[in-house]
Amino acid sequence: MFGIGSWEMMILLVIVLIIFGAGKLPTIGRSLGQAITEFKSSVKEKDEEPIKKDSTEEPK
Repeated sequence: MFGIGSWEMMILLVIVLIIFGAGKLPTIGRSLGQAITEFKSSVKEKDEEPIKKDSTEEPK
C-alpha cells in the first residue's frame, strides 16, 4: 500500500496511538468513515445530475 511496509505501518500506528490515545481512536475512525461516505455520496449525486442547458440559447 503506497510503498509502506508492515514495519512502517506498525510504527505509524504506534505513533498515532501515543498521540491520540486508545480512547480517541474509535471516534477518529468513525468521523473519518462518515467523511468518506459523505464525500462519495456527494460525488455520486453530482454525477447523476442532468446537464441543464442555458435557457438563453436559441435552438439552431
